Amino acid sequence: MRKWMRFTSPLIVTFILVSYAFMPSRVAVPEALKVTQPTEVLFPQNKTVFSTAIVAPPFLGSSYIGFKEALAFKESQGNYFITNTLGYLGKYQFGIGTLQLMGVHDASSFLNSPELQEKVFQTNIARNKWILRRDIKKFDGRWIGGVQVTESGMLAAAHLAGAGNVKKYLRSYGKYDVKDAYGTDIAAYISKFSGYDVSNISAERNPKI
Repeated sequence: MRKWMRFTSPLIVTFILVSYAFMPSRVAVPEALKVTQPTEVLFPQNKTVFSTAIVAPPFLGSSYIGFKEALAFKESQGNYFITNTLGYLGKYQFGIGTLQLMGVHDASSFLNSPELQEKVFQTNIARNKWILRRDIKKFDGRWIGGVQVTESGMLAAAHLAGAGNVKKYLRSYGKYDVKDAYGTDIAAYISKFSGYDVSNISAERNPKI
């Protein structure tokens, strides 16, 4: 009897295993786990993508930050490290002469320092505000050539063409206008940058960094 068991047991086990191998699977897949349509593949979060598309800056309202970011976008699309074809530098496109007035004499250091560029911009706004202080008081809210003149528009135009030229434009009631090398005039900047709140910047005579 024992001999018979030793002989037949391996055969029985082998038969059972082979039978399972050929049996169809009867495991039920829950409906929630079934794939019924193409599945979206998520993009790796740690992958960096470089794009050349021009993206407008976020809307920052009429605050001073909104003013300077809108002006920077117009000047350089907000790029701190760019130099244009005429040699103007950085996010706000400053010329060497203006930088020297601000007390900056190293163009390379300026171009590679976003913090310094922001300081120079604010310092230059304070300087232009001092130069235009009487004109701001006189012309703010008036209309010239169909465009309402505001303090922010005057300061933006001074950034473009210099405070002296803005004075001449205002005092001639628009008859004296100048354009930059790319064809943008004072009137365009007064219109485009109208209505921002730049009251937090105090006028300063000959400020330096």
